[in-house]
Amino acid sequence: MSNEKNLVKAIKEKGNNLEAEMSFFDHLEALRWHLIRSVIAVAVFSIIAFCNFHFLFNTIIMAPFHPTFWSFRMMCYLGTLFHLSGFCIDHINGHIINTEMAGQFLLQINTSLLIGVILGIPYILWEIWRFIKPALLEKERKAASGFVFYASMLFIVGILFGYYILVPESVAFLAGYTVSDTINNQFTISSYLSIVSTITLLTGILFELPIVIYILASIGILTGTFMRKTRRYAIVIIMIVGAIVSPSPDILTTTLATIPLLVLYEVGILVASVVEKRRLKKHEELMAS
Repeated sequence: MSNEKNLVKAIKEKGNNLEAEMSFFDHLEALRWHLIRSVIAVAVFSIIAFCNFHFLFNTIIMAPFHPTFWSFRMMCYLGTLFHLSGFCIDHINGHIINTEMAGQFLLQINTSLLIGVILGIPYILWEIWRFIKPALLEKERKAASGFVFYASMLFIVGILFGYYILVPESVAFLAGYTVSDTINNQFTISSYLSIVSTITLLTGILFELPIVIYILASIGILTGTFMRKTRRYAIVIIMIVGAIVSPSPDILTTTLATIPLLVLYEVGILVASVVEKRRLKKHEELMAS
């Protein structure tokens, strides 16, 4: 009799293990298809960017290197309006050169891939949401229903902020910085593209701070109370990050990079506080029942 019980128990355990293994491989297969679709989306956007590269390169990528760029014109307008001397930038000191035989061809390919990734971020976020959605409870799904929209909007706003605010200031400063009049500034196109892409992508990622705080607060790692207590330390860290994001050491660019991060941190405190209150309410309801 005991042998039969042991046999039945072994069969049940084997069945549970097989079910768990099948569930794991099912999730792995689902993840694989989410990744494949994301790669296809990035490839499609990259091909579109490659076919329209000359327009994108001349009107978007190289725009911050010309004094006619929108940001420089606004600076000149504000300088004239408030009588600020030296605020108007009407000349970029330097020339863009290519030093490799296949440099411009590789530039077109790499830049098209980069543009494809940036344009594909909203779709990638949507695929991430589709993957994690089945594992969430109904209340959790409703609470995180705007994840793709808010994450995409924050990323786009961060990209635009970096492109229109930080990139022009950084390019103007670095191109105009000289240690001797005998040195002529000539920058490789890869160096220029690295500055533009790094700043824009970093600001796009940093603007996701409220989303990251929401996720950490939802799983109980962060609370609004803790963030308020550590605000002074967070300000120091944010100032360091702002100095890293803006390669120019002038106080104006660093301040421009720091202020939005401080605002996002305060928004994060509000988000974490709302999540904290919601968790406390659920805990009280559970204890009451």
